[in-house]
Amino acid sequence: MPKTRRILITSALPYANGHIHLGHLVEYIQTDIFARFQRLCGNQAIYLCADDTHGTAIMIRAKSEGRTEKELIASMQEAHLADFKGFHIDFDYYGSTDSEENRSLCNDIWQSLRKQNLIAQREVSQLFDLKAGVFLADRFVKGGCPRCQATDQYGDSCETCGATYSPAELINPISTLSGTTPEIRKAEHLFVTLESLRPFLTKWTQESGAIDQKISNYLAGHFLNETLRDWDISRPSPYFGFEIPDAPGQYWYVWFDAPIGYIAATEQWAKKQGGSFADWWCSGDANQPSAEIHHFIGKDITYFHTLFWPAMLKIAGMNLPTKVRVHGFLTVNGQKMSKSRGTFLLARTYLDYVDPAALRYYYATKLSGGIDDIDLNLEEFTTKVNTDLIGKLVNLASRTARWLKKTGLSSTYPDDGGLFAQAAADGEAIAAAYESCDFARAMRIIMQAADRANQYVDNEQPWKLAKQGPKEQQRLQDVASVSLNLFRQLVVYMTPVLPKLADSVAELVGPPITDWHQSQTPLENLPVATFQPLMQRIESSQIDKLLNASNTSSSTPQGSTMSETSTSKPEPGDLSQDSTEPLDSDALAETCTIDDFAKIDLRVARVVDAEEVPEARKLLKLTVSLGGDDRRTIFAGIKKFHRPEDLHGRLVVIVANLAPRQMKFGLSEGMVVAASGAGADGVYLLSPDSGALPGMRLG
Repeated sequence: MPKTRRILITSALPYANGHIHLGHLVEYIQTDIFARFQRLCGNQAIYLCADDTHGTAIMIRAKSEGRTEKELIASMQEAHLADFKGFHIDFDYYGSTDSEENRSLCNDIWQSLRKQNLIAQREVSQLFDLKAGVFLADRFVKGGCPRCQATDQYGDSCETCGATYSPAELINPISTLSGTTPEIRKAEHLFVTLESLRPFLTKWTQESGAIDQKISNYLAGHFLNETLRDWDISRPSPYFGFEIPDAPGQYWYVWFDAPIGYIAATEQWAKKQGGSFADWWCSGDANQPSAEIHHFIGKDITYFHTLFWPAMLKIAGMNLPTKVRVHGFLTVNGQKMSKSRGTFLLARTYLDYVDPAALRYYYATKLSGGIDDIDLNLEEFTTKVNTDLIGKLVNLASRTARWLKKTGLSSTYPDDGGLFAQAAADGEAIAAAYESCDFARAMRIIMQAADRANQYVDNEQPWKLAKQGPKEQQRLQDVASVSLNLFRQLVVYMTPVLPKLADSVAELVGPPITDWHQSQTPLENLPVATFQPLMQRIESSQIDKLLNASNTSSSTPQGSTMSETSTSKPEPGDLSQDSTEPLDSDALAETCTIDDFAKIDLRVARVVDAEEVPEARKLLKLTVSLGGDDRRTIFAGIKKFHRPEDLHGRLVVIVANLAPRQMKFGLSEGMVVAASGAGADGVYLLSPDSGALPGMRLG
């Protein structure tokens, strides 16, 4: 008999300065599914979360609204919890980082760092918002990445190339609080020096199995192969947060106290249970084995959770995470969520128009346990939910349950040709998929079983049996009993994703669904209640209403510099500055056919590495990704016009099916597409629009 696992599960703490939107819900739904699955399997799984409540933004907003910071965070917590409840997110405890438990734990961990001589103090250059009157934390300033020049990046790291930096290094920084250009000021800051922990962090990130291999490789290649930069961990007054006891006028930066909030929430929950946070965060013994700790986070905060956080836990003598499960971002209809397009979808707005179970299922079909972004394509969303949940799953019950109202289930489970046994055997693979957070695979297996069950009903045609009167009554009862059992079996498997459907099925037939192993044994000789609609189809009108309600009038975004745009730059459609010189100097090639063009396979690729070829006058060596593990080496004659460091993370277009060419520097496996010509002052790389992904075909 396997031992019951003790599993502590967390999601990243939502910031108390804004409402929950559908991008946030990718993580909370993912985490909730995992936690519900573990409980269904009989494990002691607790799901803890809290509001992240400190920082400059909270202070500024509270002041602008004429209330205290504590009043603001209390009202936001109420709103957050209402949204989470609406989407059936079942926390065991939901706290706040603005708690005495968190303050005390912060001090304890701080003192541990002090004792290890890991705290340093020095003067730094920091961006100051003159209009708001505050120093800017990294998440409250945006600008161009100093490494790859990607625009609209936060002040700590670049989403495009993965570089980390200080806010002061941004190109053309803009305050997200006021939309103004900040100035640089000097200030004293406290730092955690991480370099001495690099051997430990290297071993943990590369050998523990706690993080995805892709992330391990990224950390090894970008951070752990060189001296680790010190972690800026304090902010000067004015600041809303915990003042550092041994550094008056300095406050712990939000990224210090926020993850400690995981432990504080555990302590608050444990107090109510008569236990201690040490039962979960400190080493276990023979009588109580160590708990597993599973963090669910977005890929934008991977750096903090895989380097800073384990370093803090190590120094404090606490248990390290068992798994740091990282997911990608959400796009809507292939693009970033946008207020102007009406696709910045708040949780509350969604709940006004569409069943939350539909979104839980759709996200489950997209979540594979990896770090790839997922897209909420609203047309696909409608079709998939209606086809799978209504047309396949619920249809099994709606087609047959009514014939069991008088008779109940058959006294013994009928011969179904092995369908129930086959789906029972699928349970092992479904459970493994849930455990690895490959929910998409679990949903595919379940829907394949639903297809087989529906085919059974189609073949047996119970509606015809019902017309044949008493002589086929037993057969009708048997067919309906098989169909309803197969339906309930699949609902057991779907319970982590669709808990409310599971509750409704318990009202229809059988005991409440509380155990994964209920999928292994069919029900017999039980009454069946009057069938009630279990789920409703999504209509296109609901989606239209959702988008209309989310749509806001488009205006210049806060922080935009449109008013400063040079008037010499031609407007779109202005042909006055177009020249005939390129065509005059380089005439069009002879006509080709569509068949000729079709032979060329043009693909989007991302530059993951670029370096000079010392012995070559014109060449750069590029390593490009076509998505997944597909990497190509391409030697491109662009050295004169492009610096390697400027290309990292950039999307380019390549000829992917060009025959490899052996050069003396190595094998070139494609060609980068660029524009150039006689008299041109550069080589201009072709790049796709924002939203394109490596591997996409052009044509």
